[in-house]
Amino acid sequence: MDQITQPSPAKLQHCLLFDWGDTLMRTFPAYNGPMAEWPRIETLPYAHRTLQELHPEWILALATNAKDSCDEDIRTALGRARLAHLLDRIYCYTKVGFKKPSQEFFNYILKDLSLTASAIIMIGDNYETDVVGANQAGIRAVWFNYRSNATPTTTMLRTIHSLKDLPAALKSFEDPLS
Repeated sequence: MDQITQPSPAKLQHCLLFDWGDTLMRTFPAYNGPMAEWPRIETLPYAHRTLQELHPEWILALATNAKDSCDEDIRTALGRARLAHLLDRIYCYTKVGFKKPSQEFFNYILKDLSLTASAIIMIGDNYETDVVGANQAGIRAVWFNYRSNATPTTTMLRTIHSLKDLPAALKSFEDPLS
């Protein structure tokens, strides 16, 4: 009989929300329709390694405004990229009914996870949609800014330029002096 591993109590108490396109998986403007059907898919550097490192201690979820992909399409694309088993939940516009940066989008996630805003951190490449939207909902955010050297930091925001730097950025939120 297979032994079922229960998640640690700490994992059930906090969640990382990842944007999908250009945060975990590269968006190719030349392709249309569901990413699961694209002839080529690609993860961003360090996506797999970083998710693998964080998965034991965090609920990992996808928070996306994708309009061409439903949850099943997203899982298929994530499977092709060998990321599906590392993401515990998917929150897609097509199911949630609201888009980031709306308060309703983030409220849906808070209610579904039964967590407070302080127990969630949003990671994404779009400053307005991912960072400002999350912060307006009381959720801390990590801006995955691989397009410029800007590195804004506030009590609600950290900035990284590579996904390999995410674990350190998350720890800096835990430090009351940062």
